[in-house]
Amino acid sequence: MESKSTFKITRWDQTVYDEAEPQLGRAFVDKAYSGAMEGTSTAELTMCQPSDGSAGYVGTERFTGTLEGRSGTFVLQHGAVMSPAGEQFWGHIVPGSGTGELAGISGTARLEHELITLDHDLG
Repeated sequence: MESKSTFKITRWDQTVYDEAEPQLGRAFVDKAYSGAMEGTSTAELTMCQPSDGSAGYVGTERFTGTLEGRSGTFVLQHGAVMSPAGEQFWGHIVPGSGTGELAGISGTARLEHELITLDHDLG
C-alpha cells in the first residue's frame, strides 16, 4: 500500500568531522510528521558536501507514532545523492524494526523535500 505524509524538521544539529574536500559531516535531526504518518522521529545523517554543489547523505531514523491509525515505532534507513544531473532518493523500512501495532511492517520509503512516500505492508 502506498501512503504519503509531510514532515517538518524541528531540530537540525550539524557538525563537520572532516574538513578536507569533499567535506564530511553529521547531523542529528528531529521531525514532526502529519498525514498517513502522525508522530515524530529522530535521525542521524552522515553527509558528503563537495564544493561544486553536489551532495549525498545516508541516514537512520526511528519513527514513533501512528501509521494509518496503527500505533508503534519503526526504523527507516534512507539516503540521496544530488548533482547538477539530478537527484536520486532511496530508502527502506528496516525488517523486524516495527513495534506495537506496527510489528511486521516492511517496505520502501522515499524522503524528499518535506514529503515521505511509503510503499509498505503492515503485515
